[in-house]
Amino acid sequence: MSLVCAISNEVPEHPCVSPVSNQVFERRLIEKYIAENGADPINGQPLSEEQLVDIKVSHPIRPKAPSATSIPAILKSLQDEWDAVMLHSFTLRQQLQTTRQELSHALYQHDAACRVIARLTKEVTAAREALATLKPQAGLVAPQAAPTSQPAIVVSDLYRVITLHLQYMDLRGKTVPEELVRAEDLTKYRQVASHAVNQHTCCEMHTSTTLRGADKNVVVFDRREEQIVATLKGHTKKVTSVIYHPSQSVVFSASPDSTIRVWSVSGGNCVQVVRAHEAGVTGLSLHATGDYLLSSSEDQYWAFSDIQTGRVLTKVTDETAGCALTCAQFHPDGLIFGTGTADSQIKIWDLKERTNVANFPGHSGPVTAIAFSENGYYLATGAQDSSLKLWDLRKLKNFKTITLDNNYEVKSLVFDQSGTYLAVGGSDIRVYICKQWSEVLNFTDHTGLVTGVAFGEHAQFLSSTGMDRSLKFYSL
Repeated sequence: MSLVCAISNEVPEHPCVSPVSNQVFERRLIEKYIAENGADPINGQPLSEEQLVDIKVSHPIRPKAPSATSIPAILKSLQDEWDAVMLHSFTLRQQLQTTRQELSHALYQHDAACRVIARLTKEVTAAREALATLKPQAGLVAPQAAPTSQPAIVVSDLYRVITLHLQYMDLRGKTVPEELVRAEDLTKYRQVASHAVNQHTCCEMHTSTTLRGADKNVVVFDRREEQIVATLKGHTKKVTSVIYHPSQSVVFSASPDSTIRVWSVSGGNCVQVVRAHEAGVTGLSLHATGDYLLSSSEDQYWAFSDIQTGRVLTKVTDETAGCALTCAQFHPDGLIFGTGTADSQIKIWDLKERTNVANFPGHSGPVTAIAFSENGYYLATGAQDSSLKLWDLRKLKNFKTITLDNNYEVKSLVFDQSGTYLAVGGSDIRVYICKQWSEVLNFTDHTGLVTGVAFGEHAQFLSSTGMDRSLKFYSL
């Protein structure tokens, strides 16, 4: 049973008892009353502070106010507590998401550092092996010098070369190849060849030029021989994506017939059919190892498949988005990749974790093309809003938007192998120089929509295909 103060009728924090009236009081209240009246508030008899007797009790639990004992008041109290719990839970989820993104960024930086270390180790080993094969040149050593001094000279030179190698590694990596066509020469490019072929929707550069056509066939055109070397038949609907393997005579193609086909160019036949999707395949990208394919589809899934076995290794969708994927492209390191969606979003995915790690909003129409620069720093995207956006992957933000002509349709984006130039195919062909992002070329030779554009090695030439049933080459 709780003690109750005879003055306030509440549970006292510091209870005491009056020996005059034998009543319990809150000490601060009875002391104040005694200071003013000098008597017990119950019977009016004289009382002093020294006569009060403290009662030692455990800290009491105050009963709820009478206003909080009704059912509506209790319900409101429970609702307030629930709201507080939900707000705290939301804050924790936000902190968890931020921590996940920071962890993903840290893991990506760790993987990048490991790749740099592996590359440096490999090149240092190669330098050691090359210098180890050098024979000491006796003519450079004075006759009176001891023979043992020659190995010391070789070791000294070895470490000097390795030191210089490490000092200039980054500088060399950032220097464009000497064979790369300069911007002033690129502005002089003109159409040097045009070939009438079936209606095509893109091109892929290799020793030959691979084309994908609206006639359900994949056509391989040899630029040097200026003739078709293979026509690959098998798709039941028009081909929408094509890739030429960089080191094998193999072509990959995708189609709205929901299949991905692997072709042997030399044999002219289909060697593998990958059935990764239940709707039309909208994008293809080859992994850096050359052993796996990334595909996107209207079924809202992206898939990662083994090209040797045709087996689908993983298949993922963003359940919160609920819209078709329109394109896909691997980052040069092969650890992350990007997809475009029909609701104007660009999503960056972590391949290992199979999770969406970043989103780039900004376009106002379906994304039609994406491309990563070779250095891995930049991402170019195009959409049906007649704009071209450049994103910095280090800062995860849009740093440049190029507004194209009204109703301009972007169908193809590609960086050259050095990451110096960016080509855009659509209503016409445009080439931009990176970093300045200024236009250096504009071709309007196609009479129909340009559906594919590609650079040759070191940007020595440029090729394009279009709906006007022509394949064109541009060079000096």
